[in-house]
Amino acid sequence: MSTYTHGHHESVLRSHRWRTAANSAAHLLPHLRPDQHLLDVGAGPGTITLDLAQQVAQVTATEIGEPELALSRELAAERGVTNVRFEVQDIHALTFTDDTFDVTHAHQVLQHVADPVQALRELRRVTRPGGIVAIRDSDYRAFAWWPLLPELDEWLDLYRTAARANGGEPDAGRQLLSWARTAGFTDITATSSTWCFSTPEDRAWWGGMWADRILHSALADQLVRDNLATTQDLERISAAWHAWSAAEDGWFSILHGEILARRD
Repeated sequence: MSTYTHGHHESVLRSHRWRTAANSAAHLLPHLRPDQHLLDVGAGPGTITLDLAQQVAQVTATEIGEPELALSRELAAERGVTNVRFEVQDIHALTFTDDTFDVTHAHQVLQHVADPVQALRELRRVTRPGGIVAIRDSDYRAFAWWPLLPELDEWLDLYRTAARANGGEPDAGRQLLSWARTAGFTDITATSSTWCFSTPEDRAWWGGMWADRILHSALADQLVRDNLATTQDLERISAAWHAWSAAEDGWFSILHGEILARRD
């Protein structure tokens, strides 16, 4: 496994807990049925996972370790959701038998793994013939924003450098179709969608989150430790995020690549 660049600081979880099936898995929702068993790899804090659990009979949620898995387990207990089971798994070598799941799903996962093609091969193996592998990943190089603050260009360059140093691929979204074909899929629907933050409320949330995250998360620690940036650099970037949030014409768009790959 590669190193997870974001870590699990509160500012990171603040972002991840905003995600729902509606804003993060809309490409998959029309294909779900009440009789299905779904595998959700990289469940994180569980907000998408529990939304998916409302649409199917059973969800198996996985994470890379028990501390990470505890986040979604705790949310399921809090909400009284009982049709989700939890397991620690490595996406490169899943312990499930062949043809176990009707649907396998991973959101913002392949950009962080050491071998995304092998991960897709494993998802294909554990999906039943006729079932669906659903993937969605952002594409950092395609992020767009206004105003054009130079510190945000610096932020993006630093993130992409750190992610690649950790063995990940921050521009995964554009490569999902290629990876799926290499993994052996032939029936693939490739699409894209965006998150867009432009209202005063959305700007305050997104910009405030990143203003904190660039100072306090695992990413911040890595950038300083590896001499990619100084604490003063990160403080400048944090201030720029606040400035972007306050801009009345502030706009930020995040492109995602998506695939629905049918298991033959």
